[in-house]
Amino acid sequence: MKKVAVIYGGMSSEHDVSMISGKNIANSINKNKYEVHPVIITKEGKWIDEKDKEIKNIVQYLKEMDVVFPVLHGLYGEDGSLQGMLEMNQIPYVGCKVLASSICMDKVYTKIVLEKAGINQAKYIYLKDENVYVDENFDEMKLENDEIIKLVEEKLKFPVFVKPSNSGSSVGVSKAASGEELIKAIENASLYDRKILIEEAIVGKEVECAVLGNEEVKASTVGQILSAEDFYSFDAKYKNEESKTVIPADITEQKKEEIRKLAVKAFKAVDGSGLSRVDFFVENETNKVYLNEINTMPGFTSISMYPKLWEEAGISATELTDKLIELALN
Repeated sequence: MKKVAVIYGGMSSEHDVSMISGKNIANSINKNKYEVHPVIITKEGKWIDEKDKEIKNIVQYLKEMDVVFPVLHGLYGEDGSLQGMLEMNQIPYVGCKVLASSICMDKVYTKIVLEKAGINQAKYIYLKDENVYVDENFDEMKLENDEIIKLVEEKLKFPVFVKPSNSGSSVGVSKAASGEELIKAIENASLYDRKILIEEAIVGKEVECAVLGNEEVKASTVGQILSAEDFYSFDAKYKNEESKTVIPADITEQKKEEIRKLAVKAFKAVDGSGLSRVDFFVENETNKVYLNEINTMPGFTSISMYPKLWEEAGISATELTDKLIELALN
């Protein structure tokens, strides 16, 4: 029987969400086929085995496994760092490799790669260290607060979304409708990352598509987020029971097919493998599709869209984990 190490927790701001996702994955794996070994990474970075003992030699422990399922969200797990360690030690693992993981963790660089692929996205401004503007030629210019406000007014117009470039589950994301709110939002985002993305607000439906595969990539149907708040923040996602997901999304079949094709194209553009959830907006006024972001290790909580989308396609949680492990071993 093959041994699977399911790693969850982690040192990122998404530790608690990862704990739920990891337990769900561990419970879903077919116990008739695999011997499951849960491994928790604490917020402090300690690795704990299923007997609640600290793992002193992590590489040796993981080398005794046939495959690793890293159910880590955010930095130090979804960003290519863990994937690099596993690659160096020739340990098979579920999910995207180093390049795709690192690109998709960084919202600014996801934008740059997808621009090259000709995929439509919201207009944006890239800041470093709160007040250093980085233009499209990567030239840097230090700006005062009033100059940043003027730049946003000229290039994007209010309202805008302000995001840490390296963060997930909407942690550190704020909506700003004025110059004063913008500066506060930038300060808030800078608590999570020194690189900050300011995006134009797209008014429309928020929809998501799941992709699965290595060379042959399949896309699910499209699901829709109905946020109970102004936008799908961390609290709206995980704490507000009024937020809902609708599968399939309330859009035309033609639009669903367009999104499914774009999801696969984006996944291939970042050299994805295994799985990802690709998020989009469908603008109300124009019906135009905008790619929002790619999540290389989407949530597996009870409300998470990725497993729900495949469930809609008739693939149970156990069948889904089976497929993901097979993709890793292949």
